[in-house]
Amino acid sequence: MTGTDIDVPGFWKAIGNRAVGAAVVAAAGEQGWAGFLALSATHLSARPPRIMVSIDAGTSALSALREGRCFSVSYLPANRQDLVAVFSGKAGLKGAERFTTAVWKPLATGAPVLEGAVGAFDCRLDEIIERDGTVIAVGTLSGVVADPSAEPLVTFRGGYYRLAPLAPDSAG
Repeated sequence: MTGTDIDVPGFWKAIGNRAVGAAVVAAAGEQGWAGFLALSATHLSARPPRIMVSIDAGTSALSALREGRCFSVSYLPANRQDLVAVFSGKAGLKGAERFTTAVWKPLATGAPVLEGAVGAFDCRLDEIIERDGTVIAVGTLSGVVADPSAEPLVTFRGGYYRLAPLAPDSAG
């Protein structure tokens, strides 16, 4: 198959073959906190320390990110799968209502991070790139928090999973 042979459902099915940590992207705008389940959130560079997130151009929380010029990425712990429904819109909550289902706290930028997240990044917005109905937000890290005891919630092929530790390599 080539890129021109792949339709939108086929694209999402292919992307689903990567196992990634489930994450919520949040921002602080003029109307308060807003957030959504991340399509993609990853590092861009270490010098300077930058994160980038992909956002559907129709996402309502995008206005808060633009207004506040900041965003956070909170990687969900395995015991908070309920937040997937909340931040994907399936629970029917919108805007700041989404943040009433867990404890969130602002860091340096004012963007909220999930208390007990596996890891969270607080970023000042540097740049927005718009392509094909998607916005890529690039931000420089202003703060980082982590819970080394938290197990990650991983998404893979449309499902959500806890990670089970692998047995130590006996050949070692």
